[in-house]
Amino acid sequence: MRVRPMDHPDALRLNDEVQAYYRAVYGDGDVTALTPEQFSPPRGRYLVGYDAAGRPVATGAWRGVDARPDDPVLRDGDAEIKRMYVVPAARGSGHARTLLAELERTAADAGRRRMILETGTAQPEAMSLYRACGYRPIGRFGVYRDDHRSRCFGKLLRE
Repeated sequence: MRVRPMDHPDALRLNDEVQAYYRAVYGDGDVTALTPEQFSPPRGRYLVGYDAAGRPVATGAWRGVDARPDDPVLRDGDAEIKRMYVVPAARGSGHARTLLAELERTAADAGRRRMILETGTAQPEAMSLYRACGYRPIGRFGVYRDDHRSRCFGKLLRE
């Protein structure tokens, strides 16, 4: 696992792959507005995971978010997971769990109290992973707040 900027070539390639996957299963890509600065420490982290041969095979990031009057689900101290993805050839090898654990660790180390995320009904494997790792359903938030396909989860990192 390596910290990379969101605009690193390996991160960009994996982002293109995850966007293509979203288009295949949902008909469109993730429309959440993201900038590289949102993932710069200490307010965020962007990670790329590599296999033993040095190929980028996994990506995931978190960005700090706080309470907003227009979104009652968000709380001060939240960290939102974005761009969690493992290439198909590397799935089932533990990359997702390793990546998720590192995202949680770095968010907690940065003082974030709760990890939150949005996924969708077309991604049952992702929902199973998050539940198995201690995530529980929360209300929908963000740009997908009104999307019936959206499923949101949260996990306390610290009290």
